[in-house]
Order: sequence, then structure tokens, then C-alpha cells
Amino acid sequence: MKILTFDIEEWFHILDNASTKTVKEWSSYESRIHANMNRILDMLDSKNQKATFFCLGWIAEQYPEVIKEIDKRGFEIGSHTYMHQLIYEQKRLDFRKDLNASIEILEDIVGKKVTSFRAPGFSLNSEVLWAFDELIANGITHDSSIFPAPRSHGGIANFSNQYPHRLIYNGVSIKEFPINTKRIGSFKFVYSGGGYFRLFPITLLHHWFNQDDYVMTYFHPRDFDVGQPMIKDLSLFRKFKSYYGINSAFKNYVILYQK
Repeated sequence: MKILTFDIEEWFHILDNASTKTVKEWSSYESRIHANMNRILDMLDSKNQKATFFCLGWIAEQYPEVIKEIDKRGFEIGSHTYMHQLIYEQKRLDFRKDLNASIEILEDIVGKKVTSFRAPGFSLNSEVLWAFDELIANGITHDSSIFPAPRSHGGIANFSNQYPHRLIYNGVSIKEFPINTKRIGSFKFVYSGGGYFRLFPITLLHHWFNQDDYVMTYFHPRDFDVGQPMIKDLSLFRKFKSYYGINSAFKNYVILYQK
């Protein structure tokens, strides 16, 4: 089972960074969402591929035509929250309001129930499992927020089930689609999306994609945007994570998903 997903946000929606944190900062950056989304949607159409798009409510509010185009082309739309904030930095009530806003905006645009969710930065960790209560209360039936490996934005490293399964929490259930991992000895790592996908050579990615029965692939529009500016105040390590491999990412994606 190879599942293709995209987190729909702007190129400057970089987490845990002061100059890209809120709307106040976002207003100083140019928008690149239209060109980036056109590239992705045209590529999917050319390959006759299906995908799920986890969309920010803020993007939907600013650019409803982007969401309408995703829906028009027959793709599933899920929530990626409204303001793209780390869940473990939010109080429960704040997360509830943010989630409600994202779902309402998306549903108003497409006229369909939103039933899928992914947390920004996979920040649904063991300290904020109450988020599952909020998801279920808002009609979310499918989640893809569990990152079962160590991660700077949280993750749940000891999460045992790394395949799609019915997750039971407080007596209710939700269908969980975790990110898949590889293991070398005791070291567990991710390869199937975002900066991880851009880090590894295409030959190794091709081998792993063919080897694993379950692959949860996730990308962002910025992962393929070779012309995007560089956020200046990022550390050297964060610049490496955010920009390494972008020049070849789109070509490698097409190689892996060609039929």
C-alpha cells in the first residue's frame, strides 16, 4: 500500500522559527502557492494518480480557489489545522478553536465533510493525546499525525504499530495512518517524505519503496520549488533541512511514481 499525501501550506510556513511563526510575519513574504500547486496538480493528472491534500485553513481563507481546484480535480481534502502551530505548544481550547476554524472553512469551500487530519510537524505527541478526543468530536475519522521515530518536533518514538490500524483512545476509535519507518540495528528513521525524501539518493529510495508493503508519502509544495527564497535567520542546520535536495526532488518524485 503506497499512499500519497501533500501538506498544503506556503513556502514560508517553517515551524519553530521566530520569523515565520504567525500571520504578522507571513505578511512580509511573497506568495508562491499558485505556481507550486499547479505543478503538483498537473503532474498528478498526467500520471493519473490519486492523493490526499491536508490543507491549512489559512491557505483556504486566503486562496479559496486553490482548495476549489484540488476538489475539482477529484482529490480528497483534509485539515492541516488553521494556523500551522505545533500542537504541543497549544492549550487544548486553543487547539479546539483552531481545528474547528480549519474544518469549517474547508467545508464551506468544497461543500463536503472533512474527515482526515494531519498535525503540523507531526506534533501530536504523547503529551497531547487529548487531541484525539478533539479530532473525533469534530468528525475526523482518519488521522496521519503519528511519527513513530525520534523527531525535533516531537514524534512518538515508542509507538509500536507502524501500519494502518484502528487506534482506540478513551473508548472511541480513529483510523490511524502513521508515517512508515526503516530500521538499521536499533536506529529507526523515516525516508518517505519532506526533507527525509530529499536527503537520500534515488537508487536507495527506489529500493525502499519497492521493498516496503506500506509507504506513507508526504510532501509540501515547497519541496519542489527550486526558485523559492531562503529564510535568512535559519541556522545552518535548519537551512540544510529545509533546502537540501530541492533541485532534484521533483525529478526523483516522478521517477518513483512513474507507471
